[in-house]
Amino acid sequence: MTQQTWLTQEAYNRLRSELDYLTGPWRTEIATKIEAAREEGDLKENGGYHAAKEEQGKQEARIRQLMDLLRDAQVGEASNTTGEAGPGTVVEVRFPGEQETEKFLIGSREDHSTPIDVFSPASPLGGAVTGHKAGETVSYTLPNGRSAKVEIVSVAPYGS
Repeated sequence: MTQQTWLTQEAYNRLRSELDYLTGPWRTEIATKIEAAREEGDLKENGGYHAAKEEQGKQEARIRQLMDLLRDAQVGEASNTTGEAGPGTVVEVRFPGEQETEKFLIGSREDHSTPIDVFSPASPLGGAVTGHKAGETVSYTLPNGRSAKVEIVSVAPYGS
């Protein structure tokens, strides 16, 4: 099962433009570089050829990543009316012993169009709060293996 990713319209447009460039003009450019390097002779010791092939491999992986992300993306306004944290919602949390709160968007880490931090629903904190409502306290496991708790102060659709 693929996990649906929520993106702002701006992020979707930026990623779509990147994909269009990589699958069009960039592929033509890299093919030209590879062909020019190939014409230089012995491929075993041809640094330009190997560098171009390595760049091609990395960008083809990025193309596959973008295609998967955009194919399964939910774009635009978040449709969450249940009050539960999830993709497309801004979650305000308070850590134990802290007075101040922190806000973040649950969405794709590819989304750089927001003025607040973005946490993936697959991240420890994003995953812990997903499906929970304001007033609840949830536990999650930090990357170092320790356990942490966070109180959900509020949940609101992004853009509201």
